[in-house]
Order: sequence, then structure tokens, then C-alpha cells
Amino acid sequence: MTEPAVPADSGVRLLTASDVRALAGELGLRPTKTLGQNFVIDGGTVRRIVRVADVSAADTIVEVGPGLGSLTLGLLETGARVTAVEIDPALAARLPRTIAEHAPDAADRLTVIGADAMTVRELPTPPTAMVANLPYNVAVPVLLTFLEHQPTLREVLVMVQAEVADRLAAGPGSRTYGVPSAKAAWYAEATRAGSIGRSIFWPAPNVDSALVRLVRRDPPEATVDRAAVFACIDAAFSQRRKMLRSALASWAGSAAAAEQAIRAAGVDPELRGERLDITQFAAIAAHRPQAKDRGDD
Repeated sequence: MTEPAVPADSGVRLLTASDVRALAGELGLRPTKTLGQNFVIDGGTVRRIVRVADVSAADTIVEVGPGLGSLTLGLLETGARVTAVEIDPALAARLPRTIAEHAPDAADRLTVIGADAMTVRELPTPPTAMVANLPYNVAVPVLLTFLEHQPTLREVLVMVQAEVADRLAAGPGSRTYGVPSAKAAWYAEATRAGSIGRSIFWPAPNVDSALVRLVRRDPPEATVDRAAVFACIDAAFSQRRKMLRSALASWAGSAAAAEQAIRAAGVDPELRGERLDITQFAAIAAHRPQAKDRGDD
């Protein structure tokens, strides 16, 4: 693909395909499936992601898995501050120098944290948005972890496997609606924001990619906490083909207790979990019998 011209006043030179390969060669890097490493090599796609994310100089962005810095440079080009969380020590160590070489005037707006994103709880500056090319194998848990622990996140735009994007954005009744859909809905409204071709990555993945946008909203009103609601969701989808009264039997203590909780929430116990929205899951969780009532120790 043709690299777009960089605005003359940006002071930022995005990475080209040859830049990416040269950096990988310098680091002795062979992209691994274990870490889900597929590096973006097309500047046009980088600018498209940044544009769809509507990033501005007023934003503080958290980027998970910056890799060699392709998207990082595009985010910094807007004037935003970027906190990059990178698990690979070699990549984390090289990123500041890459930014200094390709965007010298933006280097002071970058903070790199060398850590597993799943363990990050506090960031130096509260982020307003998350923009990232998430590794396919950990996309959903990373996304849910950041939505849980970074309450200042107003919007998220991530590039993920197309199938994952569909699941996150699915509504009740859809074939792709499941645990990721319901749990993401606790935090935000998710919508698909575009498709991404395979050729913009190195190495090219064997699956399609897509952008998904999540806009923060208040969780549903509930008399139980998020963990209790998520436990109900997990139970409902653990036996996806069963009706709720059966799927939630172990969770509630018995099929009878499950049916009582479901009916008390105003839900038909013959429905399957794929038909319920997050508000209904929260209502059922609120009516779960207490452990002492079930005879648990």
C-alpha cells in the first residue's frame, strides 16, 4: 500500500514496512503466535485507526501492546499523550528510542511501562481513552481488565480478530452473543467500527481483523456487585444449549432455586442465556439464594 504523506508540520515520520522489518532484524525478533505479535506496516491504516478513535491533543491514551511503535507514532502525531504498556522487555526498551528517532518533538509525551497488561492497576496519568492493536489471544481479558481498573476511560477503540469484534458488539439473540458481549455491556456500549485487511500486518495473520469501539456508560442498577453478575453470566453460558433453569442450577444451588431466582427477576426460566441482556443478568444475580440458605458451609 502507498504510504500517505506525513503532514509537513507534524514532525512525525510513521514506520514503513521496511522500517518495521529493520527494527525486528535489529532486535533479532521473530514474531510469535504465543504473544500474538502481528505488526502494522501500513501508515494509512494507522492514520485511519487514529481518525476513527477521534484522538486529539487533549487526550491521554493508553496503548496495550505497542510492539515496534507503528500505532504509537500515529497517536503521538495528534498531540496526545501516550502511555504504552508492553510485556516484551526488548520491545519496551526500544520504543522510546524509536519515538525519539521518528518523532523527536513528541518523545516527552510518551511513557512506556514494561509489564503484563493483565497485571496493570494504576497508570502514571489517568487515561481518557484506550487505542490499541490487541494481541488476539488475550484481547477480551485485557479489554475487560482495563475497563474494570481504569474508570477514567471514556472510549476504547481496539483492533482485534474479526470474530472477537463481532462477539463484543453482539446483542442478545445473536448467534455470536456470549460471555464477552454480556460482560463488555456491563461497562460500555460496543459497536463494530470497520474491517481491517490482512495485508497491513507483518507477518500477515491467517484471520481477518476488525475495529470495535466501546463507549463507557454507567453499569445497570443492581443490588449485587459486578463479580456476582459476572458469575451468573459465566454459569448461564457454560451450558449454552440448556435453558436457564438448568444452566444456573449449580450456580443457584439447585434447579428449583435457579427457577425461583429467574422468575423473581421477571425472566422466563425456559429462555437460554443468549436471550438475556446485562440488566436481566444483574436482576437474576440479585435474587440468587444466599450461601447459608443453600446449606453451604
